[in-house]
Amino acid sequence: MQTNPRAGRRRAILAILGAAILFAAAAACVKALDGAVPLAQLVLFRSVFAFPVLLPLLRQAGGWRELRTTNPAGHLWRMVFGLIGMAGAFYGYATMPLAAVTALGFTMPLFLTVLAVPLLGESVGWRRGLAVLVGFGGVLLMVRPWGPGGEGGDMPLVPSLAVLAASLSWALAMITIRRMGEAGESGVSIVLWFAIGSTGVAAIASLPGWVWPSAAQWGLLLGIGMVSALAQLLMTEAYRSGEPTLVAPFEYSGIVWTTLLGAVIWAEAPDLWDGAGILVLVASGLYIWHREAQLGLKR
Repeated sequence: MQTNPRAGRRRAILAILGAAILFAAAAACVKALDGAVPLAQLVLFRSVFAFPVLLPLLRQAGGWRELRTTNPAGHLWRMVFGLIGMAGAFYGYATMPLAAVTALGFTMPLFLTVLAVPLLGESVGWRRGLAVLVGFGGVLLMVRPWGPGGEGGDMPLVPSLAVLAASLSWALAMITIRRMGEAGESGVSIVLWFAIGSTGVAAIASLPGWVWPSAAQWGLLLGIGMVSALAQLLMTEAYRSGEPTLVAPFEYSGIVWTTLLGAVIWAEAPDLWDGAGILVLVASGLYIWHREAQLGLKR
């Protein structure tokens, strides 16, 4: 039976919009913890509470034999990059406005474009190269390290750098995943080995400064893990059902939800410079995807 292409695209768009909403909700849960739970424990519970959502995937794919791998080094690097990305993003959500962290996270496709040249052998024309430079100009508008009178911008510099490092790490993780996929590694294997590895590393890192969460904090931690896992599944479905160049621009709807949540719950409102930086970042990212659509490139 033939699949209706229009229905598939519609399903992909709805899935990515749902994923954006859920990722925003998970970010709000991280911020609501207000630093009361150590960062290593956040990563630990994010991984542990994702298993109830991920294990049914393993059963559908054929069971534990799907975890057999011929590329342990790839899984190791994917875990390292993923852990850095997760920790940097969580640190940002705990210390910065939600919308700002989401916007800085949009530097991931900029890093991916730059890294694809030496690591994947792709060529980047002057248009996409210029879009990358403009995008990083948007970052400068938000962070403003020079500031009026040398005071710096409203965004704290260290958390901003941590979020940018997280975006760079996510880009490296995406490249690692692509290489493993090209080598024949299954998606279920990649996802589950990352969950297993990150759980083990985070558990060891959590022991020295362990803090027992309260009942309310347990609820937020459970929400972070399960909501993030559901969001990841929706994102996977979106990219499975629709072309990446169709789906990717709708990821930017996340800035709307995090801005609304930040404004309603924490009275966060981007100032003029922050708003300009966010617009520049979003515009540059969308243009990069537009150029990839024109050139027929699929990342």
